[in-house]
This record gives sequence, structure tokens and C-alpha cells, in this order.
Amino acid sequence: MDTDAVRAGRPANQGRRVAARNRAALITAAREVFAEQGLNAPLSAVARRAGVGQGSLYRHFADRIALASAVLDENVQHIEQAGAEPGANLKSVLGVVTWHMTRSTAFVDLLRVRGDGEEARALAGRVHGVLAHCLPVGHSLSADDLMLAVAMVSGAVAGPTLAERERIALKAWRLLGVEVGPVRPFEAAVEE
Repeated sequence: MDTDAVRAGRPANQGRRVAARNRAALITAAREVFAEQGLNAPLSAVARRAGVGQGSLYRHFADRIALASAVLDENVQHIEQAGAEPGANLKSVLGVVTWHMTRSTAFVDLLRVRGDGEEARALAGRVHGVLAHCLPVGHSLSADDLMLAVAMVSGAVAGPTLAERERIALKAWRLLGVEVGPVRPFEAAVEE
């Protein structure tokens, strides 16, 4: 314990114990702030929302691109986890994809352009892999078709409120003739 810090009225440096928690809080805050204000939102707003200082933000993420990449990677991990759940199907995975589309500006941008740059292409490729794995035999669409549909729906997602973005996304899926399960984060994506 840092007794000098405690005597001076400062909290003791907890170092690595809080590093993982701070990183997770920064990713969550970035997803929210980017959704509200766009990718050019001040990084100070992300740090504030996460409850950490800007120094902590820059210890974890060198710049805005690194932070947006971490958000994207976590989004894709959630989709992969949803696809790996027992009983997962295309509908449930598309529900998770749609959840991320309506909540993450960076994710929408990634899917709209289908990967600008090597890292973005790799992330899009991982989503493609999950969709291909969940695609029922004999389905009228291919995984490539589904990626195009995801990009089309993400391009349509707009609106000032979450409810409006979800409404538009689900309407776009219906217009494309694609059935989507409940729009939920991956933990609750698989129907019981």
C-alpha cells in the first residue's frame, strides 16, 4: 500500500488491479459517446464517462483509432460469442448484429464500407465467418449476401433515439426479407 499517498489524502495507486476494469470502462464509454456524438467526439468525454482521467485513456489507447478499434473488436467478439452459444441460429446472431448497429457508430461505419484497411477487413471477415457458420443449409442467401444486407441495413440506421434506430433497422431487415431475432446484446441473444 502506498502509505505516503494515503497520508497526503490521495488514494493509493492500485495499478494493475484496476487496469482491466478501466480498459473495459473506456470501451463501454467510447461505444456510448461515439454513438451519441460520432467518431470525432472529444476523447475527454470518453474518459469522463468512463470515470477515469485522460492519462488512463492514453495508457490504454494511443489514439482515437486504437480506441475505435477496441470497440469494434469487442463488438465482433460479442457476435462470435453469440454464434457459439448452444442453440444459436442466424436469427439470433442477426439480432446481436443489429443491436451493435444501433449502438455503435464505429461498427456501422465498418460494416458500411466492408472494411477499409487490413484490420477492418479482418473484423468484417470474422463477422462473415459467424454468419456463414449460422447460415442454414439451403438458405436463399449466401454469407456474402448477408454481409451486403448488413451493410445496407447499417447504412439505413439513423435517428436521434435508440428506439428510432432499432425501428428503422428492423424495417430495413423486413424489406430485405430477412428474419431477425430479438435485438439484444449477446448474453441474451439465444432464445430459450
